[in-house]
Parts: sequence; C-alpha cells; structure tokens
Amino acid sequence: MLMSPSGRAARLHFLPNGFRQLSAGDHVVCAVSGEQIPLDVLRYWSVERQEAYATPEIATRRLLGEG
Repeated sequence: MLMSPSGRAARLHFLPNGFRQLSAGDHVVCAVSGEQIPLDVLRYWSVERQEAYATPEIATRRLLGEG
C-alpha cells in the first residue's frame, strides 16, 4: 500500500520543461514568499536557481533581481 505524503514538502529537481521529484511530498515552498505550492498547481520555477515561485509576478520579480 502506497502511503500519501500529505503535508510534507517534496524535494524537486527543476528542468526546463518540468521537474523530477527527488523525495515524496505534496508541495514545495515558494523561494520568495514562503507560501506552500501544491505540486499539481506548480507552474513557475527557475532551472538556474532551482527554486519554485507561487505566482508569475513573483517569478518575474525574482528573475529581474527585485525579489
């Protein structure tokens, strides 16, 4: 029986067109806001920095050096 990793942060390796899950979990934490992002709605990240972002605005600010 597979146990649900509910409530645990996943460890991911971010790739240009997706990500690879390195450890079980159901969310990641936004590198700027600290907000939990469920994996099924994760859409914004930086391959170079290996960080996740909660919104496109946060991602843009961070990549422009404002966050």
